[in-house]
Parts: sequence; structure tokens; C-alpha cells
Amino acid sequence: MSTAGPRPSGGSRALRRHLGVFDAVVIGLGSMIGAGIFAALAPAAAAARSGLLIGLALAGLVAYCNATSSARLAARYPQSGGTYVYGRERLGAFWGYLAGWGFVVGKTASCAAMALTAGSYVWPAQAHAVAVAAVVALTVVNYVGVRKAAWLTRAIVAVVLAVLAAVATACLTSSAADTGRWAVGTEAGFHGVLQAAGLLFFAFAGYARIATLGEEVRDPRRTIPRAISVALAVTLVVYAVVALSVLAVLGPERLAHTTVPLADAVRAAGVPGLAPAVRAGAAVAALGSLLALILGVSRTTLAMARDRHLPHQLAAIHPRFEVPHRAELAVGGVVAVLAATTDVRGAIGFSSFGVLAYYAVANASAWTLTRDEGRPPRPVPVLGAAGCLVLAFALPAASVLWGAVVLALGAVAYGLR
Repeated sequence: MSTAGPRPSGGSRALRRHLGVFDAVVIGLGSMIGAGIFAALAPAAAAARSGLLIGLALAGLVAYCNATSSARLAARYPQSGGTYVYGRERLGAFWGYLAGWGFVVGKTASCAAMALTAGSYVWPAQAHAVAVAAVVALTVVNYVGVRKAAWLTRAIVAVVLAVLAAVATACLTSSAADTGRWAVGTEAGFHGVLQAAGLLFFAFAGYARIATLGEEVRDPRRTIPRAISVALAVTLVVYAVVALSVLAVLGPERLAHTTVPLADAVRAAGVPGLAPAVRAGAAVAALGSLLALILGVSRTTLAMARDRHLPHQLAAIHPRFEVPHRAELAVGGVVAVLAATTDVRGAIGFSSFGVLAYYAVANASAWTLTRDEGRPPRPVPVLGAAGCLVLAFALPAASVLWGAVVLALGAVAYGLR
């Protein structure tokens, strides 16, 4: 059976396959082990209180189902675009379009959130200006080729993992650590735990970047599923250790009221000298996430432009750098505007809603695979789709409202076309 999948539609050139397993894993890790762990723990603790770890486990379970479905589909359809392509091929043009629309809008908000996170840590008084500069710089990196972006992502992942390891060691070996703070109390409500899981899902969703780069991966049938599985497994372990470490020294109440949870955790652990390194690590993590996000959004934009759901001019491939340069410039321009005008916390919930809708379509698409096409175990897409819908509507009301409005506007635009 061929693994090439359908050729790019709309007359656009195909991208060259540069990436092996290691680079694909690193890009996934750069997307997931990023600023999400620095930014999402506090709002999740505010929602779930002592049920934070249950929320993390639920987010991880939904992420596992989504990743498994995405991996099987990506091996079958190794093109740029991810679930936009899968929905189009398995469910019909509308569902592919809706998934792509939710991803592009939601992840564009994520890009702005990551840029602003970097700005807040680097220079709080000029966070918006730093955020815009970061967007411009990383758009240039992506413009000159996916291999250069992968090399930079390797360095970023190494720095962030070192910082998180230092945080975990400082907290777990501190005399201030109390494992009794891991206990789940009566104040951990069901809805709060679900809301925390939805917010924490924001930090897990980076494995989609591997799938959306499917047209640039070598031997995609083997490489993509392997890279997604490895990247998600590493991320689950890292997040669990960091969450346990921070909770042990801060407890859920203090964690819920901090804006820099990991920096406050090392101070509480009696190692205040580590706090500047944590702040630097958070900034680097945010830049790593932003780099991978721009890659993913631009590739989905490319796929939608090929099918003329977005302006067809965005489907152009640069003859020298072999990247969708117009799509990257367009995404970078929109993100720069958002980074100059929005705030971080609102973007997290809004992004989560759009991306959860995207993965609901991915799970529905995976359900239609036959055994010969490599379908996942039947419970996986069912649990994944149900989990996505439940977590999406458990998010803060404003995130649900604006997310639903944006999806509805996309559907109306599709109908009018």
C-alpha cells in the first residue's frame, strides 16, 4: 500500500522531506515542553485546587488518545495540514475545513500567548515590544528553512529540560517539601477538575506539529507515529514530575495565586538564586513553543490555501528555502499584531477551545480507518472525541463563548463560499 497519500491539491509544489525521527521528536518536544508548563499550572490550580493532579492526568489521557489517532492518520496521509487533511479525506470537505479553521485561529492565539510570555519574563515593562520582536525573529528563522528551525529547536529543548530538572531537584530535595500537599481535598470539584484539564491540555497539544509537518518527514509511515509517541511520553513524565515538585513546596492554594509558579517554587524551596535561571528558561521555552507553533500554523495555512479555503497566493513554496514563505509571513504578521494588542491568560482558554475542536475531528476521522489502513483500537478515538468535547465545554465561559463564535463564523464563511 502506498504511503504517499494524496498529492498536494491546487497545483502547489510539494515540500521536500528533510526530517528524520530525531528532528521530528525534537520539534514535538519543543512544542509541548515549552511555556505551557510555566504558564498553565497556576490557572489550572485556581480551577481544580487540590484536584490539580487529577486534571493533569485527564489532560494526559485525552492527549494520548488524540496523539494515537493523529499518528495513525498522519502515517496514512503524510501531507502538510494535519487534521485539516484527515477530516477532508475521511469525513468530507466541510469537516476538514472546520478543523483547519479551528487550528489556525486557535494556534494563532497560542502564538501570541507564547510571545507575550517570553516578553513578560525578559522585560516585563516592555512585554508587548519584546513579543513583537520575538515573532519577527522566529518568522525569519522559519523562512530560511525547516532544518534551521529544527536545529534551533534542539538547543531550546536542551535548555528547557535542564531548567525543569533543576526546578524538580531543588523542590523535591528541599526541607520545605511536603508530599501531604499532593492529597486531594473536598474542595476539588468535578467541574473545576475538568476545567483544569482543559487548561492543561494547552500545554500538551504540541504533538500536532509533527503531523502538520508530514510532508517534510522522511519515511512518514514509520517516522510520524514513532516521533509522536516518544515526544508525548517524554512530555507526560516531565510534566508529572514538575507538577508534583511545585505542589510539594507551594501547595494548591499558593500555586493558584502566583503568576510565576516555578520561580516562586524554587524560592519557597530555599534556592532563590535559581529563580533568574527559571525566568530565563521560561523565556527560552516560550520562544521554542512559538517557533514550533509558527511552523505548524503556516503548514495548515498552506494546505487550506491549496484548496482555496484561504487565499491561493499563500500556497506558494519558496524555490530556494523550500518553505511556504507567504503563509509564514502572513502568520507572522497576524501574530505580531495580536502580540502587540492582547494578553496571555485569555489566549490560553481561547486556544484550548479551538484545538480541542480540531482534535475531536481527528478522532472522528480515525474512527473511519479500516484495519488495513492501520486504525487505532476502537476505544481510543471514542475516548479522544468525548474527552475533547467535555474539556472544551468545561473551559471558562468566555473561552467557550468566543471559541464557539469563531467556529460558527468559519462555518458561515464556508457556507457562503
